[in-house]
Amino acid sequence: MTTGPAIPTVNLYGLTRSVYTRIARLVLQEKGVAYTLHEVEIFGPSGVPEAHRARHPFGRIPALEHDGFWLYETGAIARYVDDAFTGPSLQPVDPRTRARMSQVISVLDSYGYRPMVWHVFVERVGQPLRGRAADETKIAAGLSASAQCLDALTALAQWQPFALGADLTLADLHAYPMLCVLALAPEGQALLNRYDGLRHWLEAMQARSSVQGTRTLYEAQPPTARQT
Repeated sequence: MTTGPAIPTVNLYGLTRSVYTRIARLVLQEKGVAYTLHEVEIFGPSGVPEAHRARHPFGRIPALEHDGFWLYETGAIARYVDDAFTGPSLQPVDPRTRARMSQVISVLDSYGYRPMVWHVFVERVGQPLRGRAADETKIAAGLSASAQCLDALTALAQWQPFALGADLTLADLHAYPMLCVLALAPEGQALLNRYDGLRHWLEAMQARSSVQGTRTLYEAQPPTARQT
């Protein structure tokens, strides 16, 4: 009796609400890879679980395990999943377009993530849900830095229909979770409304099944019911 090839086992360790965990999940879902998400709370009062430090020595998320192969850092995970599994390619073949994809991702990591997520979203949405006052100074600084990042992104990429043109790439999947949470803050949405291309791109991305399948509690629940 013959059997088919074993189904690869992919385990992802992170948090459903995490921007970077969502990036990895979007890539896995766009590639059609079955995986198991293991929730790892790294922000609790006890800090990073010791078991997780064996997966990621810096205590960040996500980390990925595939048939005994361990990997951390979201960019490395995304590229590995795209290269290791069949399905639509998420990386351009043309060297210049691929370089632009990497540049967009780097800009988001270096100049977008902290102001968009921690200074705007966390302060305006997350802190009030914890019963704490938002830091208006952080929000103002975050909006200014976010605008600078969005200016750069619109200069680097066309965002119609996707970031780099006709095909979905890792740049889109890296950008969506960050811009999504920015838009959950009223000031963030107002800022994004100034960029027609990015706003239309964000709306189109929201209809993708991978995005629908990875919605966070912040998107899935009305504001009064959200929790952090």
